[in-house]
Amino acid sequence: LKVRVVRSSPPSTQFKATFQESYQVYKRYQMVIHKDPPDKPTINQVRLVPVSFEDPQFKSSFNQSATLFAKYQMAIHKDTPSDCGENEFTRFLCDSPLEAENAPNGPECGYGSFHQQYWLDGKIIAVGVIDILPYCVSSVYLYYDPDYSFLSLGVYSALR
Repeated sequence: LKVRVVRSSPPSTQFKATFQESYQVYKRYQMVIHKDPPDKPTINQVRLVPVSFEDPQFKSSFNQSATLFAKYQMAIHKDTPSDCGENEFTRFLCDSPLEAENAPNGPECGYGSFHQQYWLDGKIIAVGVIDILPYCVSSVYLYYDPDYSFLSLGVYSALR
């Protein structure tokens, strides 16, 4: 048995070279131990979108995200439709005091607030609202389609 410690952030050459293999071990573990279905969202079905009405991906997915937020809030938290309208969604999960910044030594995506969108069959099934900062990633909120609760997307998002 050989154990290696490889730097994941910033990703080292070894980390990049073994990422897919490590991911396959993780996926198999999740399927065998936790009985995750094989079609659980994969790395290719997750998009990191800057929270900015200037960003085309954010603008094009805004209505779908807001609708999913309302569905989640009403099903999970028993909110009324007026508690989770578009204005409430924008105030709660889109308006951020953080300013986007692209530092030369920072991550490719830059620093700021992001919606980590989980897509399946062409639709968003979960959104992790995160802040990427110089020394940490802060998970602000996660909402998901209750129809996909069997995928344990909160656990998947936390591990990711």
